[in-house]
Amino acid sequence: MILHRASQRQVEAADPAGSVWLSANAGSGKTRVLIDRVARLLLGGTEPQRILCLTYTTAAATEMQNRLFARLGSWAMLPDKDLRRALGDLGVGEDAGQDQLRRARRLFAQAIDTPGGLKIQTIHSFCAGLLRRF
Repeated sequence: MILHRASQRQVEAADPAGSVWLSANAGSGKTRVLIDRVARLLLGGTEPQRILCLTYTTAAATEMQNRLFARLGSWAMLPDKDLRRALGDLGVGEDAGQDQLRRARRLFAQAIDTPGGLKIQTIHSFCAGLLRRF
């Protein structure tokens, strides 16, 4: 797979093994990078309830959740070859074995069945939730 420089940097930023600061113009792919990063965390075995995504607006939080569920849902239905390509585009590697393909296909159901759901929320709602605890 040959990526232009921006796409390669997006794949690198989506790697959960490192810490990144993501800053870019509107429409440049920030949401995609965040969704890629969450997908890679889930593929790596992180439990959905242990992931927290914060954004500024309710619309952005909804968009992130919709995109993530759409991606995970599509993985459940892809043939092996296409799923390997999708995982390769994500930066995971196109040489995924059957175990990794099975795991990718189960992520949608796992995310949907997570008690309390995936935590994708606004900074305001997150802080308000903290204040209610005290």
